[in-house]
Amino acid sequence: MRKLYDRLLVWLEYALVVIFALMVVDVLWQVFSRYVIGQSSSFTEEFARFALIWLTLLGAAYLNGRRAHLTMDFLTRKLSPEDLKKRKKAIAWFMFFFALIVMVIGGGNLVYTTLRLGQVSPAIGVPLGIVYAVVPISGLLVCFFTGMQTQGHGSTQTGLSHNPSA
Repeated sequence: MRKLYDRLLVWLEYALVVIFALMVVDVLWQVFSRYVIGQSSSFTEEFARFALIWLTLLGAAYLNGRRAHLTMDFLTRKLSPEDLKKRKKAIAWFMFFFALIVMVIGGGNLVYTTLRLGQVSPAIGVPLGIVYAVVPISGLLVCFFTGMQTQGHGSTQTGLSHNPSA
């Protein structure tokens, strides 16, 4: 399971880099076409918006897997090591159930509904269910990473300096 955990993190790294690179090219093309050519492309704004949605949600799952997500530790620094361990476990289970209920189940329902209704983005023409599919995908990743971490199989270090190949 540890190999799967590490491979998912590596895959997410590559996916995030590709999405970010596509978004940069897209925005550069938008600026170039608007100010140099004098005519805006119709798809660039919508693509940048969709890419940002995917980048944000997959990035949140990635940071959860690396244990580098945003924390406010000014209250937890005052806890004893035993209380801190209990608090971290409670927060992890809260995150797991939030991701399961809101992101996986609710996001899956959103994807199903938009695909069933046939909603399509106006400029690109892609089904919105595909755009929204990142919600349950990210939720599954958060559930997996959080579950592995609570069982002691996930990343033990916090932050982005953790090297899975070491």
